[in-house]
Amino acid sequence: MDRPALNGFIIIEQLETEFNLQSYPVTWPIGSGDRFCGVYHRPTNKVLLYTKGGRGKGATGIQYDLDDPALQDLIEADLYEQLQEEVELLQVLGEEPSREDIMAGRVTPIFFGSAFNNFGVDLFLNSFIQMSCRPIPTRAKGNPAALLPVVEEEQRVGISGSSSSSLGTGSSSSSGGSIEGLVRPDSPHFSGLVFKLQANMDPKHRDKVAFVRVVSGRFQKGMKAKVARTGRTLSLSRPQQMFAQSRATVQEGFAGDVIGLTNPGAFAIGDTIYAGPEINFPPIPSFSPELFAYMRCAPNQKKAFNKGIDGLLGEGAMQVLYSQDEYITDPILAAVGQLQFEVVQYRMKDEYGVDTTLEPLGFSMARWVIGSWPAVEAAGRMFNTQIVKDRYGRPVLLFRNEFAFKQVMAEEGDKLGDLSPYALPPGS
Repeated sequence: MDRPALNGFIIIEQLETEFNLQSYPVTWPIGSGDRFCGVYHRPTNKVLLYTKGGRGKGATGIQYDLDDPALQDLIEADLYEQLQEEVELLQVLGEEPSREDIMAGRVTPIFFGSAFNNFGVDLFLNSFIQMSCRPIPTRAKGNPAALLPVVEEEQRVGISGSSSSSLGTGSSSSSGGSIEGLVRPDSPHFSGLVFKLQANMDPKHRDKVAFVRVVSGRFQKGMKAKVARTGRTLSLSRPQQMFAQSRATVQEGFAGDVIGLTNPGAFAIGDTIYAGPEINFPPIPSFSPELFAYMRCAPNQKKAFNKGIDGLLGEGAMQVLYSQDEYITDPILAAVGQLQFEVVQYRMKDEYGVDTTLEPLGFSMARWVIGSWPAVEAAGRMFNTQIVKDRYGRPVLLFRNEFAFKQVMAEEGDKLGDLSPYALPPGS
């Protein structure tokens, strides 16, 4: 919220329309951008106003009752009036959801705040601890020895149908001994899912840390595990736990724990790692980008530029596309919001010493062609559309607007076949 943001009610509406997900705002912002001064905490009906701390110090917050007359003098007049109106509207959104609804994924809590200014972070962390659930069985595909039947186990633990997720486009293969099932957290076999990569956490060593959530079994420092995507066996010899700037070596971990592993180039977001019978968790899709721009640098910085692009691409800080023209080598950054561009440019300068420029492209939608290049060739020339490729060489269609997308689908939809708004790793 330290940058100008959409109104909270618009965000709630987007969650419902885009993801079919009901939400419950636990905190509500007072202002945004440089006018963001605090939050309203719904469970306690309190207002917390924050003051920025000095250099190296955290923010300080003072709590007030919502009907405290002092708020009118502490909050700008228009923001105070807006807060009172929005609090009334929040009452219409319904009662606080039950813990069961949150655990089943039927409702998601929403917290507004600023990590940069440390506004509202304390409320989020305290609520996160209270709302956290114990590890539950996770869907996967793999060796029957490591999995339990889906229906039987879901009925036993009471998992709702809404929490089930897709296991990709592939089907179960009885001939290969692979089935779809559930991995229980108390399984004797270790398994984990890489959900985040972060490069240059220690700038002196150019390290890249993979954050792994332990899904089942027991993790032990120095154990050997296999990466399902590559089949490569690794020694997990330098596990760490991290919070803010602090780090601690991990000796063991269990289901639900998050562990940081340092091994540059070995992991990708969505990787399954396991010890024991082979399993593979569903891939993690990327968000559908809406902004596109060529990123360029000076010729004498090209080597560091390419290194930076590879590093940031690997950690999922952005999506990168490339022109079909072999003479155009500049990458096309694909982002969900403008802030992603600014973060990438800042990190390229701060971590790799490269000054970059952006050339925006006039497109607002991207679709991955499931049928690959034969489907694109069959469709031929398309109106207001540019054909590019992703990091894996797969075709991606960029549309100027939704009208152009609908027109192409009406004219060439039968030839193009299925299109996906987001990318999945090859073989998903």
